[in-house]
Amino acid sequence: MRPHSGIRVTTLVLAGLAMTVVAWLVLRWMASGGSPVPDPGWIGAVAMLVLGAGLVLAGWRVRRVRDGRPDPAVTPLRAARTLVLGQAGALTGAVLVGWYAANALVLLPDGDVDSQRSRIWLFALHAVVALLLAVAGMVVQAWCRLRPRDDEDQPQA
Repeated sequence: MRPHSGIRVTTLVLAGLAMTVVAWLVLRWMASGGSPVPDPGWIGAVAMLVLGAGLVLAGWRVRRVRDGRPDPAVTPLRAARTLVLGQAGALTGAVLVGWYAANALVLLPDGDVDSQRSRIWLFALHAVVALLLAVAGMVVQAWCRLRPRDDEDQPQA
């Protein structure tokens, strides 16, 4: 039996693309009705950075235990929760990349206006920070993966 491989990069790409398409359609519909594209707040970017840093810190502790260094605070349950949080962070980051990219794409036709250009760059910055959150989640998932034991490599008779 093959163990579960976790969240794949293709899953993240598909989730991000799906969110980009859906959000672009909804934002274009809202803009046609006169509603402006919402401004991204700096709090969102800071929150994603803090979440990513917390994930990496928790994953680093699990990785150290996996590699043989004792840490009584890291229990199997805590390691499993860290894995799930890493996967959730990866999916959340991918979906947020799609959201911020869709916002930037809606504003792109007005990119020659200085005020809109600055908003496009702000959405692009948020998309990069969301991508960092997704990468942090994937790294944590890899760190939480158990390595095969020597006796598992040999076929059973």
